Amino acid sequence: MRSGLFALLFLCGCAAQSSSPALLHNTPPTGFTALFNGEDLGGWHGMGHFDPRKLWAMNDEERATKRATDLEDMKKHWTVENGELINDGHGVYLTTDKDYGDFELLIDYKTVAQADSGIYLRGCPQVQIWDWTKEGGKWHLDSDKGSGGLWNNNPDAAGKNPLVRADKPFGEWNRFRILVIGERVTVHLNDQLVVADAVMDNFWDRSAPLFSRGPIQLQTHGGEIRWRNIFIREIEVPEIRDHLSRERFRRIDNGQDLTGWAGSLNSYEVVGGAIQCKKGQGGFVWFDEEVADFVVRLEFRLPPGGNNGLAIRYPGWILNENKDGRVMPDAAYHGMCELQVLDNSSEKYKDLDPRQYHGSAYGMVAAKRGFQRPVGEWNYQQITVIGSRIKVELNGTTILDADLGQVTEFMGNPVKGKDRPAGFFGFAGHGDPVQFRNIQLLRL
Repeated sequence: MRSGLFALLFLCGCAAQSSSPALLHNTPPTGFTALFNGEDLGGWHGMGHFDPRKLWAMNDEERATKRATDLEDMKKHWTVENGELINDGHGVYLTTDKDYGDFELLIDYKTVAQADSGIYLRGCPQVQIWDWTKEGGKWHLDSDKGSGGLWNNNPDAAGKNPLVRADKPFGEWNRFRILVIGERVTVHLNDQLVVADAVMDNFWDRSAPLFSRGPIQLQTHGGEIRWRNIFIREIEVPEIRDHLSRERFRRIDNGQDLTGWAGSLNSYEVVGGAIQCKKGQGGFVWFDEEVADFVVRLEFRLPPGGNNGLAIRYPGWILNENKDGRVMPDAAYHGMCELQVLDNSSEKYKDLDPRQYHGSAYGMVAAKRGFQRPVGEWNYQQITVIGSRIKVELNGTTILDADLGQVTEFMGNPVKGKDRPAGFFGFAGHGDPVQFRNIQLLRL
C-alpha cells in the first residue's frame, strides 16, 4: 500500500509542474527531498570505491586535496541532460555531500547491455544493478537472478541475491525503493520486493555492523547509466520502532505512574509519559513479574553524561545476611547482568573499560559503539534473552550478541548471577534523569 501511495503522490506532484523534463521528473513526493535538482550536480561530489574510515581519518587539508582531484575526474564522466544524470561508465562515483543514517530512498535508473552498476549505502557496496541477460556474461556471478540484491553480502547471507528478477528490458526506466533502518535493508525494484529486511554486511569490516551514517554513492562500472527522480526521506525513532515491532508485545509501562513495578519506587517518577530516575537518586526498580527467556523493546533518552542500566533477570528483594530484613542486591553482580545505559559521547567517560560503555554486559562483554543518536534524542533498543545468550539491538543495529555462560574474565569482581535462569526486568539508577518509555515485553 505504501509504495502505491508514493507512486500516486509522485504522479500528482509531476502533473502540477511545467513540461520541463528537469521539473517533470525530479519533483519529490510529499515528505521527500530531491537529491538531484535536474539541472546540475549541486549537492554531490566525486569519490570512487574508497574506505570511508580512511576519509574520516584524514585532516581537512588532505580531504580537500582528495575532493579536488575527484572533482576533475567527475567532470570528465558525469553530465546532466534533459533532467537526467548521465555517466559514461567510467570515473569516480557520484557521492552525496551529506551523510545519511536511516532513510527511504527512491531512485530511477536506465542502463545498457554489458554494463553493471550499483548504489552504495552509507559508503558501503551495494544494491546491485546487473545486465541480467546471458549475453551479459556474468551469470557465474548470479547476474541471472536480477538486480536489487546486496551483492557484497557474505555468500550465505540473506539478501545477497534478490528474491525475484524484476528488471525491465534495456531502454526502459527502472525504479528502486530502498529502506535502510539500522543495519537492515529492504529493496523494492519496479514495485516487487527483492530484498526483505536483510542485514547488510559491512564490506570494509565484516566483523563490524554497517556504519551508522555515510554517503549514498552511484557506481560507475563499464557502461552508460542514467539516473533521475532521486528522492530521500530521513527516518526517525517512532518509525524505526514501528518497523522493527512485528510481534505481539505487552506494554509494561502505562505512561502515568509506576503501577506494576517494585523496588526503589521513591527514587523514580513518571515525567512526560516516561519513567525517569530522579536526579541525585538511584537504586533499582523492576516490573514485578518474573521472566525467563524474553524480548524487551523500549525507547530511552539520555541527558548529557547520563548513566543508568537495564537489570536483566534481576533477583528482586532478597534477605540480608542476618535474615532480619530485605535488601536489593546489585544488578551488575547478582542479576544475569546489567546492560549499561550510558552517554558514550561524554568526556568524563572517555577512559572507561570497553565493557562499561552503552549496551555492554557490564564488566563482562563490550558492545559496539557508534550507533547512539545525539544526546537529548530518543533511541530505540531491543534486548533478546534466551538461555545464557543475550542480544542487544540499538536503533536497528546489533551492538552485542554474546553467550554470558562462556564468560570467564571479568572487569572486577565476578558476576555471581550471570547464570541465573530467570528473574525480573528493570532499571538500575545511578543518579541521572535518564528516561524510558514505550516498554514492551514478550515472553518466549
